[in-house]
Amino acid sequence: MNDFVDRYVFTALRRIPEQQRADIDRELRASIEDAVEARMDAGQSREAAVESALTELGDPDRLADRYAGRPGYLIGPDLFPLWRRFLKMLLWTVLPIVLGIGIAVQLFEDPDIGKIIGRSISALLTVGGQICFWVTLVFAILERTGVGRADLRTTWSPKDLPKYEQNRDRLVELATGLVWVALLIAGLVLQQFTFSDVPLLDPANWAFWWPVIIALFLLRGFYYIWVYRLGTRTRTVAAVNAVLVTTYTVPLVWLLATDRFFNPEFHGFLDLHGGGTRTWLNTLIIAILVIGGLWDVFDTARKAEQARKGQPAKVPGTGGSYDFTR
Repeated sequence: MNDFVDRYVFTALRRIPEQQRADIDRELRASIEDAVEARMDAGQSREAAVESALTELGDPDRLADRYAGRPGYLIGPDLFPLWRRFLKMLLWTVLPIVLGIGIAVQLFEDPDIGKIIGRSISALLTVGGQICFWVTLVFAILERTGVGRADLRTTWSPKDLPKYEQNRDRLVELATGLVWVALLIAGLVLQQFTFSDVPLLDPANWAFWWPVIIALFLLRGFYYIWVYRLGTRTRTVAAVNAVLVTTYTVPLVWLLATDRFFNPEFHGFLDLHGGGTRTWLNTLIIAILVIGGLWDVFDTARKAEQARKGQPAKVPGTGGSYDFTR
């Protein structure tokens, strides 16, 4: 043999338990010699035969892992789907809670918009990194030790297939819409009486605009119930939706544009940077209201046309469509 073979064998053996090295040394050298002789019989020189034989065997570290029975991955294919689902569930539930608590605490301690953004990003990176690290560590330990693995259901059956039911999607839309209506009305009322001595929103609007906005939000709630009971979207639904969106978006945009939305007596984060925060926030909310309203009107009209033409409904998360009426 030559120096290449010795170096290859030594590199592989260093990652193999000592009690196995002697047997694997003999087996590996014999395997390499057979491969080299076969190539020499085919007309290659010895140096070329050795190099091609070692190239075919591949990375000696990976070869050593195969001999030692060690997995060449952190989390294997059996546990990977479970790891991914568990990690996504934690990230989507824990991070919003951490972000909300952090913003609320910062608003009371030091309502500086720069500090709020900076600490929010820091909290998301820190908590998100900790979640990813510890979940991955636990699953890596399960992968290598097998401790507790029997208690995890890693096998799949057709019973695990998700149900794509149109009624379920409509129920989710109904619940989401009613929850948002309730939160908006509760926030509008509670900010006047509970959160601070000076309300955030202009109390002068209670003479007309805030009761009107609350009434429009209530109509939006009845709209969600009506669409759910109707079971489909029609052109009438699209028209009613467009009217509702317009009736509460226009006055809100007008209040923001004329600086009558926020309470001028509120001297919190709105007065930072010489009052520039108020202007910046007004512009941002106007953009959200206009873009969100236009999208809502367009999306409802599109779905109404699809229902009228009998086109299959989109299945969320699949990129495809399915005819739920079959």
